[in-house]
Amino acid sequence: MTATTDGSTGALPTRAGPAGTTPAGPTDRPPGDGPAGPREAAALAARRATDFLLATQDAEGWWKGDLETNVTMDAEDLLLRRFLGILDEDTAHAAALYVRGQQREDGTWASFHGGPADLSTTVEAYIALRLAGDTPDAPHMARAATWVRAQGGVAATRVFTRIWLALFGWWRWQDLPELPPEMIFLPKWVPLNIYDFGCWARQTIVPLTVVSAKRPVRPAPFPLDELHADPAAPLPPRPPAPATGWDGVFLRIDDALRRYRGIAPRPLRRAAMNAAARWIVERQENDGCWGGIQPPHVYSLIALHLLGYDLGHPVMRAGIEALDRFAVRREDGARMIEACQSPVWDTCLAVIALADAGLPADHPQLVKAADWMLGEQVVRPGDWSVRRPQLPPGGWAFEFHNDNYPDMDDTAEVVLALRRVRHHDPERVEHAVARGVRWNLGMQSAGGGWGAFDVDNTGALPNRLPFCDFGEVIDPPSADVTAHVVEMLAAEGHADDPRTRRGVDWLLREQEPDGSWFGRWGVNYVYGTGSAVPALIAAGLPPGHQAIRRAVRWLRSVQNADGGWGEDLRSYREPGGWAGRGDSTASQTGWALMALLAAGEHRSEAVERGVAWLAATQRDDGTWDEPQFTGTGFPWDFSINYHLYRQVFPLTALGRYLNGEPFAAKAH
Repeated sequence: MTATTDGSTGALPTRAGPAGTTPAGPTDRPPGDGPAGPREAAALAARRATDFLLATQDAEGWWKGDLETNVTMDAEDLLLRRFLGILDEDTAHAAALYVRGQQREDGTWASFHGGPADLSTTVEAYIALRLAGDTPDAPHMARAATWVRAQGGVAATRVFTRIWLALFGWWRWQDLPELPPEMIFLPKWVPLNIYDFGCWARQTIVPLTVVSAKRPVRPAPFPLDELHADPAAPLPPRPPAPATGWDGVFLRIDDALRRYRGIAPRPLRRAAMNAAARWIVERQENDGCWGGIQPPHVYSLIALHLLGYDLGHPVMRAGIEALDRFAVRREDGARMIEACQSPVWDTCLAVIALADAGLPADHPQLVKAADWMLGEQVVRPGDWSVRRPQLPPGGWAFEFHNDNYPDMDDTAEVVLALRRVRHHDPERVEHAVARGVRWNLGMQSAGGGWGAFDVDNTGALPNRLPFCDFGEVIDPPSADVTAHVVEMLAAEGHADDPRTRRGVDWLLREQEPDGSWFGRWGVNYVYGTGSAVPALIAAGLPPGHQAIRRAVRWLRSVQNADGGWGEDLRSYREPGGWAGRGDSTASQTGWALMALLAAGEHRSEAVERGVAWLAATQRDDGTWDEPQFTGTGFPWDFSINYHLYRQVFPLTALGRYLNGEPFAAKAH
């Protein structure tokens, strides 16, 4: 990133108040505060965090922290390059440095920091190191292989891992679930058409239907006998389909599709694959990626290559060039692949944090960020318009380039961020905000909530497919996204709109018995609760409302002894033992504080202890250390460490502790 400052970032930031008023700074103490205490510590922490964020803004106006996931991204990048014949020694060496660095003492790899060993992740990491030249008899490799065999070997890995193995002949294609390309022709009213899947799954499944039909095999560069539980019989017999239940139904459907493969009319199959190719090419973004995320990117390249697109074709060339933009080079030479990039999300959250911490609304760096966000608004229809054909576009996406898939979450937060900036072209801001609000309102699902990318993407059948054994493949409304949309609508003066009230009612229905909310896109109940409470207060619920008091009691009950809050990803599988439980982290402490502050708990012991923890754990450069993964891609299955979360959410909480309710709520 290019650091940009205006030369005044060492000064204590103050909020620009309404015209004719004096800005209130974070050191202004209410009567009765002692000469020193948590407010002074919070003010110092806020100043340091503000300086750090201002110094790390890109010259174009955006922020982007690293998006860290797990080593399957790095392994699959090497496998793709090997499959396409473009793997070079430097890339393999740099990737291996990173993959080795993530291995644990027992030889395994996890899918998140501190998590349990994961079989598929370990198998893919092992193969990546073999591609980079590590030998099976090396101690770290032998430990990994021993553990893999003890867990059932490659036969026990998920479908996606076995697809990669099949590409090189390490697994048989006929032992994988069928994905017929003819499904591209299913109309949207037929169950299991491609629009029944969430956008991330849809973009992945369409190219995989081509790969499944083609069943390519590139000569394996080495055997993998050491990863089979029984090398003499590496492929266990296929179990019979259960006599009852949905699992049995879909296994029998899979059996029928296997038989259909042998009799599928060739003209129909060719037409289906050509239609899939057109669908894929039409959804390539301007920078060459697909959806701004790794899975559809790599599988689209493989599918198009199998259909005759050579490496010099403009579509392929742009796609391959885009791969390198997902690579982060570390100081030790290691190369980490980001599954996605989050500049729009990071930028709007940074603007909210800086403004709520007291940075003047017309600060040049906030204005520059607003300019950049305004330029990122999506003004053309995407896949969402299949369900909402009459709705004008106007959302924002998560990534640099993803015009096909703007999302409700980013749109809501960008609007909240823009309202915190005093821009030199207010008419442009008003026009952009109006389009964003209209689009968000039009994307409300039938029950009153909002999903992330699509409307009413709630069908249960896609999750039952034998192919879908990894992560969420549908996009139902979630409490966190719905809360952000409701908060934005309230800030825009729509608190009494019937659609906003339906969103409020949906949130109240979704509250857990213990007072928390489930967090779909962040870990987990702390995130859901930290999103829902500020939204409900913004929409007009009084702090004394029973739903708010139950949430406050829950947050107090899960506060750690050190004063912070934390939650381990295991809460997705074992909420009874892990909900709200885990090592304290800066981001999760920020979420909890944002909820408590919205609920009027400024003077409570819980808030004072949380603020003190943030101040005490901040490093001298204004940052917080957070190796824990607090972001969610798929609950439990795919976790994310957003490196900017540890900065923006603590600063937002500190700013609201020092300055009161957000500027946007005051202005609208």
